Amino acid sequence: ARPRTVGELLAPTSPFDKKCGRENWTVAFAPDGSYLAWSQGHRIVKLVPWAQCLNNFLLHGTKDGANAVSTRLPRQSSESGQKNKPCEHIIDCGDIVWSLAFGSSVPEKQSRCVNIEWHRFKFGQDQLLLATGLNNGRIKIWDAYTGKLLLNLMDHTEVVRDLTFAPDGSLILVSASRDKTLRVWDLKDDGNMMKVLRGHPNWVYGCAFSPDSSILCSVGASKAVFLWDMDKYSMLRKLEGHHNDVVACEFSPDGALLATASYDTRVYVWDPHIGVILREFGHLFPPPTPIFAGGANDRWVRSVCFSHDGLHVASLADDKMVRFWRIDEEYPVQVAPLNNGLCCTFSTDGSVLAAGQDGSVYFWATPSQVSSLQHLCRMAIRRVMPTSQVKNLPIPCKVVEFLCYQI
Repeated sequence: ARPRTVGELLAPTSPFDKKCGRENWTVAFAPDGSYLAWSQGHRIVKLVPWAQCLNNFLLHGTKDGANAVSTRLPRQSSESGQKNKPCEHIIDCGDIVWSLAFGSSVPEKQSRCVNIEWHRFKFGQDQLLLATGLNNGRIKIWDAYTGKLLLNLMDHTEVVRDLTFAPDGSLILVSASRDKTLRVWDLKDDGNMMKVLRGHPNWVYGCAFSPDSSILCSVGASKAVFLWDMDKYSMLRKLEGHHNDVVACEFSPDGALLATASYDTRVYVWDPHIGVILREFGHLFPPPTPIFAGGANDRWVRSVCFSHDGLHVASLADDKMVRFWRIDEEYPVQVAPLNNGLCCTFSTDGSVLAAGQDGSVYFWATPSQVSSLQHLCRMAIRRVMPTSQVKNLPIPCKVVEFLCYQI
């Protein structure tokens, strides 16, 4: 089956414009669903109100909806105190943009730095930040509502390949770089770098927080998949099973599963708590043997993401396909064509998949399915219980297997 196309946002096509129109490595939705941001392929990041885009897709089909007037989206301005709607912004980051991440603040969440007397910034609940990771190793932090540059973080020595904010509203930012390190920043402490996580033998390609912000997954070259304890800043375990560079990772909404994408043409779904592979989604049939796992480069998987319902995974591969998988089925439930796709992510409500390609973004409606009461109960339990605790529950074995996603 082919998913329904929702719309597209196209990059400018000026042949002399060196600021955009190249490879689009990153696309992101704001946590509250207010904004969509993507790299237009070089220095330019575009932010558009997401509700405005959806409205325009419905009105005008698949035209570029970034400039259309749409419904009013009120927010409390942190500077003026007046209610405004999110506005479109075009941000020139000054260098090639490799990564993007939105972060929003919960005021009750204190900074992790204990000796704080004075701050440049007081991030309120209405604040929305956009972090951009650049080719020169810098991370620039922008106010998403105004497009104003707030902070310039300068400790990495190579490309900042990925960024992720802790989902708990603490404004803890983690960056993954080709300098083989991950760095932890506290934006509530004016961008103070708190910790350097070392352990990757080569480039770090991606990182992702668990939903409760307690675990960080990082992936990279040399088949590396690492899990970190973010309370102690120590490595929990290394997951072994991939046969080539691992380039993307994401936790399921309940934190019970972890999806990783690799150049070995596979997506693995792990139980991160015990390091076991539960599912394998192959993009080349028959799958390549380990000795040839680096050879099928027309099937390299570039990106993977988990849907809001916890039942579906989307993947992008170099065979010019977008695939939607159910976690309990062996073959994709929907497939769509996309040339040169490099990144994908689900919208905040999970209804749309956005995929980046050559400075543009394409959108598909995600497979719609009402989750069973069993699955909703499983997600509720797994949000608060790791696998080891579930296995100790005084319940039938079959129920334990279901709660551990083993059936």
